[in-house]
Amino acid sequence: MKIKSQLLKITMAGVLLLSVINCGTKKMEEQTMEHEEAVVVEEPAAVSAPQFVVDGQFQKQLALVFTNYVSLKDAFVASDPSKVNAEAEKVWEALTKVDMALLTDAAHTDWMVYQQNLKKALKDIQREAEIESQRTAFKDFSDTFYKTIKAYGLGGTTAFYEYCPMAFNNTGAYWLSDNEAIRNPYFGAKMLSCGSVEEELN
Repeated sequence: MKIKSQLLKITMAGVLLLSVINCGTKKMEEQTMEHEEAVVVEEPAAVSAPQFVVDGQFQKQLALVFTNYVSLKDAFVASDPSKVNAEAEKVWEALTKVDMALLTDAAHTDWMVYQQNLKKALKDIQREAEIESQRTAFKDFSDTFYKTIKAYGLGGTTAFYEYCPMAFNNTGAYWLSDNEAIRNPYFGAKMLSCGSVEEELN
C-alpha cells in the first residue's frame, strides 16, 4: 500500500509538473505572438519603377486594395472616426484577398513584409477612437502602401502620391489619391487643399 501511495504521489507530481510546463510554454507562445504582431518589419527601400514583374492578376488585386484605400482616405478627409473604422475594415478585407501564391522568390518574400506592416497599421487605425490617433496609423499605412505599389505596380490603375509639409507639427506626411486634386486627409476641412502632388504611379 505504501508503494502504491508513493507511486500515486509521484504520478500526481509528474502531472502537476507537466501542467506547469505546458502552461508556461503556452504563455510564452502567446507573448511571442503578441510581440510579433506589434513589431514593424523593416521594409525594402522604394524604387523608381515597379521592382518586380508579377502576374497581372496580382496587380488587379492590389489595385482593389488601392480603391478601398481611397475610400478610407476620404473618410479621413471627412474627419469621421466611425467611417474611418468602417472603411479600414474594407481595406483589410481586400488586402486578405490578395493571393501571394501568384508571387515567387523575392517578390513573395517582400510581399510578406509589406502585408504584415499594412495589417498592423490597419489594426492600429481600428483600435483608436480619436481621429488624430487614427491619422497617425494612416500615415504608417500610406508610407508602406506607397512602397508596395512602387514594388509591384497597379497594372494600369493610376495613383497620385501627395504630400502635406504641415502635417504632424510640420514634420510632413504623404498619402495616395486616385486624382490630382488635393483633399488633405490629415487636416480635413481645416486645411483641405494643403499639399501637392509629388509623383504619379501606375
